[in-house]
Amino acid sequence: MKERIAGFLLMVFIVPLALAGYLLIVYVGFFGKTERGRAGVRALDHFVNATVFNGYAWESVSSHAWREQHLWWAKAVIWLTDKFQKDHCRRANKREQPVVDLILKKKLHDRTL
Repeated sequence: MKERIAGFLLMVFIVPLALAGYLLIVYVGFFGKTERGRAGVRALDHFVNATVFNGYAWESVSSHAWREQHLWWAKAVIWLTDKFQKDHCRRANKREQPVVDLILKKKLHDRTL
């Protein structure tokens, strides 16, 4: 119960900031520094992976899709990203899998409350 209350209170503050952050990413994408926009898009990618695809918060949708390539949504992500960059998901997973393995090994994903 304590975790749910803390999560609710955190979301009351985080969601409006997330919406503002999304609008800022759009603005930066057109008028700002590429590095700042890329960092924002990467964070949004991880957020979508954790919430929509029930993945790890420290992993991208592309890397997660490669790990779960037998699932329909993962096949769709791999197919789509291959249209823009061949083997994108495989390369994302190769880059991110050591981080996933380390976090799981050290149990850094365990509850904090």
